[in-house]
Amino acid sequence: MAAELIDDTYRPSDDEPFMNERQRDYFKRKLIRWREDILRESRETLVALQSENENHPDVADRASSETDRAIELRARDRQRKLISKIEAALARIDEGSYGYCEETGEPISLKRLDARPIATLSVEAQERHERRERVYRDA
Repeated sequence: MAAELIDDTYRPSDDEPFMNERQRDYFKRKLIRWREDILRESRETLVALQSENENHPDVADRASSETDRAIELRARDRQRKLISKIEAALARIDEGSYGYCEETGEPISLKRLDARPIATLSVEAQERHERRERVYRDA
């Protein structure tokens, strides 16, 4: 049923009811594609790291290779955390709370959700949150 709701050209609009079935389907698809891309990249990284069993005779080459490997692993760790945020967003879609600010309960703008589909705060709430973090960090 959901497959007929939207085609690839559909974009959520403020002219329709917020988080209607088409919008939920749109964001669900977007999140699933994002998750699949991350998982595919992770598999490719694992294959590359496993096949990269080079023995560098030069110390500088070895250090450079190990640095590259560490950077890649850190990036993959960030993506692992991102996958858990994607899973949480998918769960919010299923529960019906997706698209609403966790702090205020107000709708998050469609523009923000399209740019950052894992957003849990409206722009205003996010800015307040970042200001509070800055105050505590600088104190």
